[in-house]
Amino acid sequence: MHDLRYIRENAAAFDAALARRGAEPVAAAILALDEQNRSITTRLQEGQARRNEASKAIGKAKGQGDEEAAQALMAEVSALKSSLPALEEQARDVSGKLRDILAALPNLPDADVPQGEDEDDNVELERWGTPRSFDFKPREHSDIGPPLGLDFETAADMSGARFAFLRGQMARLQRAIGQYMLDQQTIENGFQECAPPLLVRDEAVFGTGQLPKFSQDLFQTTDGRWLIPTAEVSLTNSVREQILDEAQLPVRLTALTPCFRSEAGAAGKDTKGLIRQHQFEKVEMVAIAHPDHSDAEHLRMTEAAESILKALELPYRKMLLCTGDMGATARKTYDLEVWLPGQDAYREISSISNCGDYQARRMNARFRSEGESKGTQFVHTLNGSGLAVGRTLVAVLENYQQDDGSVIIPEVLKPYMGGIERLAVVPETSSQE
Repeated sequence: MHDLRYIRENAAAFDAALARRGAEPVAAAILALDEQNRSITTRLQEGQARRNEASKAIGKAKGQGDEEAAQALMAEVSALKSSLPALEEQARDVSGKLRDILAALPNLPDADVPQGEDEDDNVELERWGTPRSFDFKPREHSDIGPPLGLDFETAADMSGARFAFLRGQMARLQRAIGQYMLDQQTIENGFQECAPPLLVRDEAVFGTGQLPKFSQDLFQTTDGRWLIPTAEVSLTNSVREQILDEAQLPVRLTALTPCFRSEAGAAGKDTKGLIRQHQFEKVEMVAIAHPDHSDAEHLRMTEAAESILKALELPYRKMLLCTGDMGATARKTYDLEVWLPGQDAYREISSISNCGDYQARRMNARFRSEGESKGTQFVHTLNGSGLAVGRTLVAVLENYQQDDGSVIIPEVLKPYMGGIERLAVVPETSSQE
């Protein structure tokens, strides 16, 4: 959501910022509705005030025996009572149109976000690690995984495409990855662990920006609730309609949860393997920050995500997303792309965004500065993957694969694997661990 006062005072700059994201100019339409809304509101308030004033004057006129004045006042009150509901309906209609326009607009990009149309225009900032040299042709995870317990066929039989059934040692490795990342984000990086709801109401997904424009990307239950596409929704909405004390900031939250996405906008993309699933697990990081400190918090969160990749010794590169590839709620986004030797490509494994006050305005999440008793400001919200568990599993399988089909367990994951040091091919006639 956007600040109407800013649009009134900076209409041209507002349209110019939207144009960077490929959006049409709307400031004139917004200001026209705003003017209309304020005019109706003024007339409504004046009418209500006059009705109350005239109602009080009726008794006074009758007390003075001035029946003619009393009758005139009664007629005026009656006319106001008849006309005010229509004015109230007008106010609801115009304010609703104004709210709908503002709710559908994307966030304004930061000045240093590069201009561009898609991922080809993103800017590489740095690389870490050297991709491994193989003495055999590295395979993709979808070929490595099935003999080790990654079962796509069973999942497809019961659920359709974009699901996976993990068995034995493969399921344990996925659990180990999630637990390790959660421990790192809490113990080492200072995030508070949470176990949030997976089902939320309309106002929660509106608050973080999935509604109204991106409902097709979500799954909805028969009672109208939504399955979370990421724990960002639940964690960020934990401060909805709250006024925090400045001393509470920053609030840093993390959770390991299942995530659910319809992938409606990704038809035909990454249909093979674990890269793009309807159901997956992710460690999410959320920060609620002071506006003056959100840029620094953005860098801190990015480093927290990078620390996982470094500990797993997975080569990656850090990208600054361009205006055309950035999510609608973000004002600035860093992507971390991990090296996948089977694909011979870097693929996104984490996206860390600073949303400024865009989500906070939708949630009415504010803070009060120390020493002030009345005035409040909107907080800034940030979110990012720390990391996506399934994509990390993909990266481990491909980077640690061996010529015999086994996969070495990264050193930092071994304490979580109960003594298993490699995933080994299990004969079909044998039970898995």
